[in-house]
Amino acid sequence: SMPGTKVELTVSCRNLLDMDTFSKSDPVVVLFVQLSGSNEWKEFGRTEVIDNTLNPDFVRKFVLDYYFEEKQNLRFDVSPGSQSVLFGAQDFLGQAFVALGEVIGSQRGRLERPLTGVPGKRCGTILLLAEELSNCRDIVTMQLCANKLDKKDFFGKSDPFLVFYRSNEDGTFTICHKTEVVKNTLNPVWQPFTIPVRALCNGDYDRTVKIDVYDWDRDGSHDFIGEFATSYRELSRAQSQFTVYEVGWWVKVRAGCTPCGTDPPLCLQVLNPRKKCKKKKYVNSGTVTLLSFSVESEFTFVDYIRGGTQLNFTVAIDFTASNGLPSQPTSLHYASPYQLSAYALALKAVGEIIQDYDSDKLFPAYGFGAKVPPDGKISHQFPLNNNVENPSCAGIEGVLESYLQSLRTVQLYGPTNFAPIINQVAGTAAQVTDGSQYHVLLIITDGVISDMLQTKEAIVTASSLPMSIIIVGVGPAEFEAMEELDGDEVRLSSRGRYAERDIVQFVPFRDYVDDSGNQVLSMARLAKDVLAEIPEQLLSYMKTRDIKPRRADPE
Repeated sequence: SMPGTKVELTVSCRNLLDMDTFSKSDPVVVLFVQLSGSNEWKEFGRTEVIDNTLNPDFVRKFVLDYYFEEKQNLRFDVSPGSQSVLFGAQDFLGQAFVALGEVIGSQRGRLERPLTGVPGKRCGTILLLAEELSNCRDIVTMQLCANKLDKKDFFGKSDPFLVFYRSNEDGTFTICHKTEVVKNTLNPVWQPFTIPVRALCNGDYDRTVKIDVYDWDRDGSHDFIGEFATSYRELSRAQSQFTVYEVGWWVKVRAGCTPCGTDPPLCLQVLNPRKKCKKKKYVNSGTVTLLSFSVESEFTFVDYIRGGTQLNFTVAIDFTASNGLPSQPTSLHYASPYQLSAYALALKAVGEIIQDYDSDKLFPAYGFGAKVPPDGKISHQFPLNNNVENPSCAGIEGVLESYLQSLRTVQLYGPTNFAPIINQVAGTAAQVTDGSQYHVLLIITDGVISDMLQTKEAIVTASSLPMSIIIVGVGPAEFEAMEELDGDEVRLSSRGRYAERDIVQFVPFRDYVDDSGNQVLSMARLAKDVLAEIPEQLLSYMKTRDIKPRRADPE
């Protein structure tokens, strides 16, 4: 998958062990990354060695691709710099294990962890600072028109369109945008369009941007009308005034002909036999005017997390009778001494990533579709910890423990209703809509929804709130209704209302059962797929509400 962004890690240590006899230690930090789905660690890089200090602040950074939907485990080994990576235990200064998401999700992107690994000694601490690389994240919106372009069509005028190219370091050009075609006119006005600044000029404001003007032909052999060259810096002046560019081309009809003149600055020696070569003559093909140019910052998921947005994770588990008796090996809730149930595996895979972004690590957890004590009434939102006033569990392990306890105390029954729990989480999400809180509801189920109409209505209502819904389908059932809720192909609607955003992601658990038996890899793939859309869904909510990230609190 494509990385969401690049993150730069800065490393410091405090109060390291002093292993040198006549001076302080000369520490270096080596970063290892755990390969996805395995226990193998691979060296990623190392800092410089800093002589004679127990409190180093390293200058050399680690730049990592960051994927929200993956658990990116990191290991930091600290050793005396004079030793190789394979240093002996007597020269080992300590190590720390951390997930990249933990660093990003910590306050202001700063995380301090104790170093361990030297028995009987305090090894000090390691301090990590995560900063998203800027990478020129501005987005430009511009609009252009043209005047008196060359007529290229025999029976009509021209059908002009523009092609934008950014220049590369080696002098070549890469296409980065095409406008729409405006039919049968020599004075077209193109629609406004947006383009990232990094796509337009790689963040170099003075790099050449070439714009070609073509006449569209149905067979694809578009006629060249002319070209002009500019730069991002020059384009940006249109924020205060119109900018007019002369469109033209240099004529070359015979080998060895050298184009004349130095204006405009860009000459590609265009071959067009319709024109006769006239020395020191630049052929004008009309003008293009930049009507408007505006710049906005493109905020990222990391911007909001670092600005204090908290992800609040809620779990809802299907306790309907179609799952089978939990005590029987055929049940989807059955957990053997050697393997967790499908429900527990899905919960653990997704929850262990989400929890890195929740500061209090307290997760409301509910069951639905069961008869609950003491009166045996059917409930579609009973707390797994049996505490109606405070349904939150401590960490994913606390959720798992409460889930297993509920299996022993409730009677699996039915029907399979989603709407009550969706409406409950939506009600909580509606209380804080300023961007400081975002809710993720994980529903794990085995069957066909019994309240489809009510569920669609609940999701359409929730689509305007700061929340997302993940549905994991376990077991062999068909899940066509879930695909409809997902809304990837057709936007979900209910009673004439359409969902404001796509907030549902559905995956069938059976697609992630690895025939090789590699459960770790299977669950990593599951978590990756169900969480991949969360950053974009969060951003879509913030954008529709014009909510900008808060600045991180000052030191």
